[in-house]
Amino acid sequence: MTITQLKYVLAVAEHKNFTLAAEKCFVTQPTLSMQIQKIEEELNIQIFDRTKKPIQLTDIGQKIVTQAKNIVNEADRIQDIVEQQKGFIGGEFRLGIIPTIMPTLLPMFLNNFIKKYPKVKLIIEELNTEEIVTKLNNGHLDAAIAATPLMEDKIKEIVLYFEPFVAYIPEGHQNFEKHEIEVSDLNFDDILLLQDGHCFRDGIMNLCKNYSKTEFNHFQIESGSFETLIKLADEGLGITLLPYLHTLDLKEKDKLKLRHFIAPKPAREVSLIYPKNELKIQIIDALRNTISGVIRGAITFQNVEIISPIHKK
Repeated sequence: MTITQLKYVLAVAEHKNFTLAAEKCFVTQPTLSMQIQKIEEELNIQIFDRTKKPIQLTDIGQKIVTQAKNIVNEADRIQDIVEQQKGFIGGEFRLGIIPTIMPTLLPMFLNNFIKKYPKVKLIIEELNTEEIVTKLNNGHLDAAIAATPLMEDKIKEIVLYFEPFVAYIPEGHQNFEKHEIEVSDLNFDDILLLQDGHCFRDGIMNLCKNYSKTEFNHFQIESGSFETLIKLADEGLGITLLPYLHTLDLKEKDKLKLRHFIAPKPAREVSLIYPKNELKIQIIDALRNTISGVIRGAITFQNVEIISPIHKK
């Protein structure tokens, strides 16, 4: 059997469809099917149950796919070892970033990184945390930037910085006159939230001790945009919480509505995460060093309390 054949097996296992797997592997469907059949004949077993729709792995097929992932990863490591030995930092690198981090952090480090490492081709995707974990585990991302800790067995986390939550409180609100606020000042039903799927939303739900599903609300709105939440807050419809870096670009008149929490400040932990097989580690280290260099001057908070990005149901 060959590494290429194992990659075909992994593609079918992921997509559960021979035609789609062939498209992803840039080969014809007959070619892919023939190569997989050769492995099955060589091992005298069936990897896939073709009678089911979508195609399913057999019991032995599941074990083979687990081992095939290890073999393909180790094969990729050979090129990685050679590049590290030569001190080469280049090639394609797929990076995922969650939506509440992308708009503020990416402009801070991207220009520096591409100037310093012109041989690296960064392919950046905006993805939620669940999508990132899936793509990292399937080998479709090399690394990602997300709120942690995620407690994923196959993923390593390198903490980049701690980013406090900051309250945006409009004039006329009962907490507007306070210079600093406490978590106990928050009323969950008064907070305008990002839509479901954002880990920043889940962090707020973990932060609010009085979170409960109320029987009646005058309205319910969940947005994917902090800008929308700020405008709604200005209309007197509630308050919202923002990541610290997002507050740096607000207009001066809007910054007057910001209220920081007393120490220890509730914060999210932002990390560079990647599979434990540590492929392309030289590029991962380059990213970490670049981001750490630019973020050091922007965020200096240390006395913080990390709020989990995973909603505790």
